[in-house]
Amino acid sequence: MAGYDGTLRRVALTFVRTPAAADEVVQETWLNVVRGLDGFEGRSSLRTWIFKILANVARTRAVRDARSVPFSTLEGEDRPAVEPSAFAADGRWSSAPTRLDADPETGLLSSELRARLRDAVEELPPVQRAVITLRDLVGVPPDEVCDLLGISDGNQRVLLHRARARVRAALVPLVEVSG
Repeated sequence: MAGYDGTLRRVALTFVRTPAAADEVVQETWLNVVRGLDGFEGRSSLRTWIFKILANVARTRAVRDARSVPFSTLEGEDRPAVEPSAFAADGRWSSAPTRLDADPETGLLSSELRARLRDAVEELPPVQRAVITLRDLVGVPPDEVCDLLGISDGNQRVLLHRARARVRAALVPLVEVSG
């Protein structure tokens, strides 16, 4: 179970604002897992059950800690995730986004790119950050993400699309090749 700590901490950070709060959420999650293990009925995988406990603990903590609102959460969601000028009249990409792994020489992400990636995910609105972390960084299937976050499948897809688009936009300056 020690292998879960880093992943649980990363997911907890999508709900709470500080690493210290995330550590406390993970610790409380493990306490609840140990206390409730006898009651685990196996209707879901153990991993899903642990993440559900984490989500509940983290939500409770986030509500308790919500005394100030970060500016990033005040941003309106009515603007498009991708600039409309990126698409041709038929709806296809006018020029496809650069693949992050297109250049074999940069197979491993540079430390600058990794830092920008972490920062881009950190700057996302909380629910987008939670969805992209669970789906792309932890590898939780879409139906489990919906269950953990209490959102519909359609909403999960939209949130994931917007999060990926924002992260991609943040990384474009580092991966564009000037010609």
